[in-house]
Amino acid sequence: MLSPATPRDAAPLGRILGDWPRQTPWMPVLHSRAEDRRHAADMIARFEVIVARGWRGPCGFIVLDGAAVHALYLARRARGRGIGRLLLDAAKARSARLDLWCFQANTGARRFYAREGFAEVEWSDGAGNDEGLPDVRLTWRAAAMEDAA
Repeated sequence: MLSPATPRDAAPLGRILGDWPRQTPWMPVLHSRAEDRRHAADMIARFEVIVARGWRGPCGFIVLDGAAVHALYLARRARGRGIGRLLLDAAKARSARLDLWCFQANTGARRFYAREGFAEVEWSDGAGNDEGLPDVRLTWRAAAMEDAA
């Protein structure tokens, strides 16, 4: 089930957000758990945040600012179950174009976005992100999906 985030979601979304770098060997852990919660609360206050909810509570979320996807994170238990696609489909329903940045080393996410019709359009050396890791900008356009069908 998808629903808009509320301020009460900050703690579970902060946990999901913070778990990913802690579970990813190549990813530096830059923030404390308290900072993760504050960051989630800030995203909820500033952007459109859609939460995927399972029987154990929030299991994933996407953060949107118009056509910009600022974040798409899933709890470990939710990965590989179609929840990421569900969240991305909700974003696609709101915009004819989506843009996001993904770490180049995140090959699983890059394969996922490619399956979802995103094209890699720009690469960086990581100077523009907090982690200092090379990343890639991906773009999706509704028209491109219709032409491919």
